Amino acid sequence: MKSFWLSEDLWIIRFNQSETTSAHIRAFEKIITTRFQDVIRETIPTTTTLGIYVHTTSPRTIINKLEHEWEALAQTAIFDVDHQPRIIDIPVVYGGEEGPDLAFVAEHTGLSEEQVVEKHTSVLYPVEMIGFAPGFPYLAGLPEEIFAPRKETPREKIVAGSVGIAGSQTGIYSISTPGGWQIIGRTTVELFLSNEDPPSLLQPGDLVRFVALGRDENA
Repeated sequence: MKSFWLSEDLWIIRFNQSETTSAHIRAFEKIITTRFQDVIRETIPTTTTLGIYVHTTSPRTIINKLEHEWEALAQTAIFDVDHQPRIIDIPVVYGGEEGPDLAFVAEHTGLSEEQVVEKHTSVLYPVEMIGFAPGFPYLAGLPEEIFAPRKETPREKIVAGSVGIAGSQTGIYSISTPGGWQIIGRTTVELFLSNEDPPSLLQPGDLVRFVALGRDENA
C-alpha cells in the first residue's frame, strides 16, 4: 500500500491488489470520513485506490492527521472485512432488441445464447467502482466462459439500462451515452437519479444479482 498527494487537496492511497482490496478500501473510507469529517470534502473509491479531497485551510495539519491515521491502520490491519453488503436484484430482458450483441457473445464463446444468459445470471457481482458515466457500475466476477472483447467501433448511443460485457467485466449503462461494450440485455431499473442523495442507486461494495425475465415481463 502506498500513498501520495496528487495535488494540494487530493490525497491518493493505492492498495495492493487482492480478493479483499474492495473491502479494505471501503473500510478505510468509512474510518477516515468518520474520524476526520471536519477536514474531508469528498472521497472517491476506485478498484485499487481511494482518492480523498481535503479542505485546504490548513493543509499541513490535514496531511499530518491523515498520514498518521493511515500508517496506524496499515501497521495494525484494522479493517472491517466482515461487512454484510447489500444485494440488489436487477431484472433483465436478454437478447432481441434489448440485447443486440447476445448472439455475438454466444458465437465468440462457443456457447448458446441461453447458456450465456445462464452464466451471466449465475453469480453475484461486487460493485468495484462507479465511473465512466454518473451511476455506471463496474462489476467484477464475470464468469470467464463469457468474457468478450469490446466492439471495434463503439456505438454512438447506447440507451440507459443496457447491460453489457467488455473483457472480464460487466456493467449497466446508467444514462444514454456512446459506448463500446457488447450489449446483451436491458433493464428498466434506473441507476442514476439526480434528485436523490446519493444519486447513484448502486454503491461500491454492493452486490448485483441479474435476474432473467421473459420477453412478456417488465424489466
